[in-house]
Amino acid sequence: MDPSGFLPLTPHQFHILLALVDRNRHGYGVIQDVDRRTAGELRLGTGTLYTAIARLVELGLIAEADRTDERRRYYQLTTLGRAVLRAETARLEALVRHARERGVRPASVPALPRRP
Repeated sequence: MDPSGFLPLTPHQFHILLALVDRNRHGYGVIQDVDRRTAGELRLGTGTLYTAIARLVELGLIAEADRTDERRRYYQLTTLGRAVLRAETARLEALVRHARERGVRPASVPALPRRP
């Protein structure tokens, strides 16, 4: 299956896939990872998270992992999900490259404080 057919991803979809790159996570673990990685800039509410997760499962980009904890559902990135994440990263890098080639630079913004 061609990963480019799934693009563009929404920011929520992108960050959920990114949260699952290094290990399986349950929903709250995904929320915590996204919050930490974005220093709170992107907040996933439970409704948004589980709607996005259901869609990603339906598309075959993530799957429910084997249950080791009966209280929680863990999710894992599929091979297709990893390919789509790579394709989206390449697409975003190309957008930034085109902007830079035209002299567009981000506005100077102060660094966000790191959350404890």
